Amino acid sequence: MIPRYTRPEIGALFTDEARFATWVEVEVLACRAHAALGVVPPADLAAIERGRPPTPARVRELEATTDHDVIAFLTAFRESIPGDAGRWVHHGMTSSDLVDTAQGVTLARACDVVLGQADRLVDVLARRAAEHWDTLCAGRTHGVHAEPTTFGHKLAQFAFAVDRGRTRLRAARTAVAVGSISGAVGTYSNIDPAVEAAVCAQLGLGIEPVPTQVVARDRHAELLTALAVLGAAVEQIGLEVRHLQRTEVREVEEPFRAGQQGSSAMPHKRNPITAERICGLARLLRGYALVGLEDVALWHERDISHSSAERVALPDALIAADQQLHLAVRVVEGLRVFAERMRANLDATGGLVASSRVLLRLVEEGMPRDDAYRVVQAAAMASWETGADFRAELAAAGVEVPEDALDPRAFLIRHHVVRERLDALTGGSAPPI
Repeated sequence: MIPRYTRPEIGALFTDEARFATWVEVEVLACRAHAALGVVPPADLAAIERGRPPTPARVRELEATTDHDVIAFLTAFRESIPGDAGRWVHHGMTSSDLVDTAQGVTLARACDVVLGQADRLVDVLARRAAEHWDTLCAGRTHGVHAEPTTFGHKLAQFAFAVDRGRTRLRAARTAVAVGSISGAVGTYSNIDPAVEAAVCAQLGLGIEPVPTQVVARDRHAELLTALAVLGAAVEQIGLEVRHLQRTEVREVEEPFRAGQQGSSAMPHKRNPITAERICGLARLLRGYALVGLEDVALWHERDISHSSAERVALPDALIAADQQLHLAVRVVEGLRVFAERMRANLDATGGLVASSRVLLRLVEEGMPRDDAYRVVQAAAMASWETGADFRAELAAAGVEVPEDALDPRAFLIRHHVVRERLDALTGGSAPPI
């Protein structure tokens, strides 16, 4: 991922230095497990433990000759080990044993960073939803006024969507936090399964139950898909802000910092650029999910067609998801909400948003539903065309409704039910929705 969208905490996990440090960690743990089995002499283990991760420059130098990054790494690592103890490094292992097991560690750590951002987003959405629970606004379907809702209700819906996304991501973290140290085609022909068990236990990893040299890639597809679904949920927030910030609507506005400039040509501009960035990153995440699915099917016990793709897709997807969530937290936390504008927009159609209540009232008073619908629709269409007050058009049609029947707040008589669900979410005991 380009530096522009890489936050330091997660970016540090995917540097060459971090990768080689994790590879060393796996190799040393494997040597310790071999030593416990009596394979590696204690003095040699002590020498191996004094070895240090090689520099990326040295690995690149060796790889220019070997054309194999793992062999180059192992050669460089052995250079830091005193005497001939380095011969035990990678004993009985194959490249994927090292790469996939270390990758399980890195992916788990990166998932934890992303989950931390998801937790922050759920919290800020829930907090601001509670703040604006009674802030009336127009609910829209097809982009057109439907019935009244509240801005808090909108934010609560986003909170639950992100919560479901983080639940999927937690499951995907478990799926990818897996290692395999089982040899060339996964049969443990040259390595005791006890080594794998010891290494994975120390690293907090599960074990691939039926290895084929590589960790199964459906696990990584699950991770990339979970990130894409979470990203789509976050995109909903960005898209809503973009719509509501339009000049003609102007019900909300994303944070606009002191000194920020919206346009090189038009000084008046305050554009929803952060919300747009949130939506753009979601597109990347959906693309990476496709890469993950393409990587599942490999030839026989394995090939490396997945390797080049996932070297880009896995770190980029996790970094993009982290960035997207971070931006969403910033937008929601600093979002300006124009409650008076929301109410003005809600009232702009002269009471039309209450047409459903008028319809039901006529039905309850005994009018056949089809007849009631035609009467209310005719009054509503006249109001649309002329701009006349909806209640006046109803009266002209012989339908008298009390003024409070068109009060938008009448639509919120059961809104406490949804608020209870939101409170349960923030209390950690949310019911499934």
